[in-house]
Amino acid sequence: MVELRSEAIAAAKEEEDTPRRFLREAVRDLVFRKPLGAAGLAIILLMIAMALLAPVIAPYNPVANVYEKIHQPPSVENWLGTDQFGRDILSRIIYGARTALLVGFVSSLVGATLGLVLGVASAYFGGRFDLVFQRVMDVFMAFPLIIMALAVVSIFGTGVQNVILAITIPIIPRCARVVRASALAIREIPYVDAARAMGFGHGRIILRHMVPNVMAPYLIMLTSFMAQAILLEASLSYLGLGVQEPVPAWGLMLQGGAEEYAESAPWIAIFPGLAISLSVFAFNLFGDAVRDALDPRLRSD
Repeated sequence: MVELRSEAIAAAKEEEDTPRRFLREAVRDLVFRKPLGAAGLAIILLMIAMALLAPVIAPYNPVANVYEKIHQPPSVENWLGTDQFGRDILSRIIYGARTALLVGFVSSLVGATLGLVLGVASAYFGGRFDLVFQRVMDVFMAFPLIIMALAVVSIFGTGVQNVILAITIPIIPRCARVVRASALAIREIPYVDAARAMGFGHGRIILRHMVPNVMAPYLIMLTSFMAQAILLEASLSYLGLGVQEPVPAWGLMLQGGAEEYAESAPWIAIFPGLAISLSVFAFNLFGDAVRDALDPRLRSD
């Protein structure tokens, strides 16, 4: 009897180790066989380095108004020109990477992680709890991301913290729905029944035995949400409902010069727009590569 139990535990451990081996192989596939994904990752790492080293590499104070330099075109002194307040655009883009990455990473990580746990819990408990929980998620998913974010900001106000909250809330049900679909299959695997038979609590079964086996869709959703969060933060700031002056933010830079100075000083809007596009493009490339690396049907032989 003891021998059979030991064999069952060993088999369960081997099944749990399979996702870890799969993730290691997926990382190698991502790095060496997905050049576009590697390029996206390189851009993301460059953005992170730029944000961390902003005080060192930024040539000027991003919030300093220099009125004698208003609307100066790109030059040797100001590589990307100046805005309507004489502020250096390059410096504001460098510091704006901090705002974009802070909002993108925090909101997507918190929202996707909460969605992961809630989605797995919904699949694990099933029954009435799953029915009620999914109907609540349907209510949240009925609203587009931007509409839900606008509603949250209108209630709690503007600012970096409230923007993060406004983006996090609509991410949760979208991740929970995708993760739940994978967790429903995991729930029926024998090692979950073995964990129940050994007397493990619901929390340990969910977090220790089920969550590690749905990490692939979680990671794919996480990278996708980062791009959406950066774009959504820029949209809210452009509408005047996100980050407020004088905090450097790419969307806020567009709000100040995208329309009024489109002809007289187009560089005010062009360079922040390129920064937003490049960051979203990089996260999308990296997310597609992660999806291909983690999906066995799409992986290279």
